[in-house]
Amino acid sequence: MSQHDLTRAQGNTSANEKPQPKLLIVDDEQSILDFVSLGMRYEGFQVTQATDGYAALDLAARLRPDIVVLDVMLPDLDGLEVCRRLRTAEATADIPILMLTARDGVNERIAGLDGGADDYLTKPFSFEELLARVRAVLRRQHRVAAGGGPGGRVLEMGDLSLNEAAREVRRGERIIELTATEYNLLHLFLTHPRQVLDRQTILNRVWGYDFMGETNIIEVYVRYLREKIEDNASAPKFIQTVRGVGYVLKG
Repeated sequence: MSQHDLTRAQGNTSANEKPQPKLLIVDDEQSILDFVSLGMRYEGFQVTQATDGYAALDLAARLRPDIVVLDVMLPDLDGLEVCRRLRTAEATADIPILMLTARDGVNERIAGLDGGADDYLTKPFSFEELLARVRAVLRRQHRVAAGGGPGGRVLEMGDLSLNEAAREVRRGERIIELTATEYNLLHLFLTHPRQVLDRQTILNRVWGYDFMGETNIIEVYVRYLREKIEDNASAPKFIQTVRGVGYVLKG
């Protein structure tokens, strides 16, 4: 964001008739909080700040933000632990999370995705890239929400079912709790049963054509799904790997 845009943001008081998306920014650097908050408010977001992990957990549970921008390095609970706790709590399990970190190693990026993050951005970053990633994550979330409603189908493979109207996934009588991205990925597989889906198709359909993150995010989320929908680790998997191509859903 240019200095001119930041100056305009400070004086922008025009009414916004559309509901403002709620963003929670968690970082212990006040300069980062101020920079992101000012820019995102100018772009129409309702921004709340937190400077430590416990405050982030409390605010996320109470405010139910549309997205959390979460730094890894925090003074009490680190961001990875905050991410894991958000994912395991019923009230916050489906809130999209974009991780921030000063570490640029592959292991750190994988750790963030393994912890349940939807995307990952390395410091220092431009405001334009942060905004683009936030918008891309929210578009994916909105596509998932739009899949429900009256008249939705029930998609089935064996005893695995997905009810579009209720956005409910079951394995037999067991209800399976999924995040928005996990649901979107499973929905893609169930609407293309026994069809091999290559990695680029999965990336485009689930994460969007403008996704700028790591491509190994597919493997991470396939593993998440397998862990949640499989009853027995040694039994044949619903989602099977086709080496060098992608994945296929089989009963």
